[in-house]
Amino acid sequence: MPKLKVYVKNNQTEVKVPVGIRLLIRRCCQAVLMTEKFGRDAEVSVSFVSNNEIRNLNKIYRNKDSVTDVLSFPLTGDDGTVEINPDTKAVQLGDVVISLETAVKQAQNYGHSLEREIGFLTVHSMLHLLGYDHETSQLDQRIMREKEESVLEKLGISRDVTFVNQGDKE
Repeated sequence: MPKLKVYVKNNQTEVKVPVGIRLLIRRCCQAVLMTEKFGRDAEVSVSFVSNNEIRNLNKIYRNKDSVTDVLSFPLTGDDGTVEINPDTKAVQLGDVVISLETAVKQAQNYGHSLEREIGFLTVHSMLHLLGYDHETSQLDQRIMREKEESVLEKLGISRDVTFVNQGDKE
């Protein structure tokens, strides 16, 4: 079984990173690679940032002056070439940047757990790192969404089991 190294960094102070989130991120990354039958050693970086930082990155790299929940920066070239870590010989997939502030807000808005939201954002970004793009067509959007839900279901964090009951808040 190929090895996966996930570097998780907290580069923000606005939201405390919940216990278990780093493990969840690693499980999500591994599940995507297994589902996609990615048969090589790999490395990925996941960073938590503030809304201000993700807005700045979104403006610089996507020319969108707005806060977003997650950004993906694949290292795969347009021609399919991959970056290899010379020390480990692992494929460097790229970087995932998550606004923890926005993830908390979206989890509340959607009525599901923060774990579900961060799991979704991680799986979504991993698929981007592997070349999927939901912005190219409605069909591509549907394919990507089905893959996301399939992976999350395998991890036990599907839509059906992660909604917060109103009674749980007492």
